[in-house]
Amino acid sequence: MRSDQRRWNERFKGKGFAFGKAPNPFLKKHIRFLPKGKALDLAAGEGRNAVFLAQHGFDVEAVDISYKGLQKLRRLAKEMGVKIETILADLDTYKIEKEKYDLIANFYFLSRKLIPKIKRGLKQGGWIIFETYILEHQNISSEGPKDRKYYLTPNELLWLFNDFRIFFYREGIFNEGGRRKAVASLIAQKI
Repeated sequence: MRSDQRRWNERFKGKGFAFGKAPNPFLKKHIRFLPKGKALDLAAGEGRNAVFLAQHGFDVEAVDISYKGLQKLRRLAKEMGVKIETILADLDTYKIEKEKYDLIANFYFLSRKLIPKIKRGLKQGGWIIFETYILEHQNISSEGPKDRKYYLTPNELLWLFNDFRIFFYREGIFNEGGRRKAVASLIAQKI
């Protein structure tokens, strides 16, 4: 935990926002389909997605390993006039409360051990919105994780949520914000 925490604290230590203040484009595009309620933003970082959810009527909890990131999240939430509960935790050991959330958001964090916890944490009828890199990303960009275990294999995200109702799925290479990236994106409902 400590090495991950040091790495992310270092990434978030500057005055600016490492990933900007704008929400993830996939979340922004699909927010209107997500029913309001209690939301959990996993690996929330500096809070751009958590704040966006709160601005759209969600009651948000944000979890991250970086206290520097969470400090910026609280600052951004105050600036935008929203309240977010922040939780400093390592997601490898964090226990997601059973059937508590209407929505869980997971952007660019992949821990396969977390998937069963996400499923248990959603209420019946709850939703997951998930986006992260696929293996092809390593061939088109130097951004992203160095270790292959943090990349999805073809159709893996579909398989991981095959017991959910899939509302939307895409996988491939996309241009977003002037950058090419290879990702899998999913919106699904617990049935």
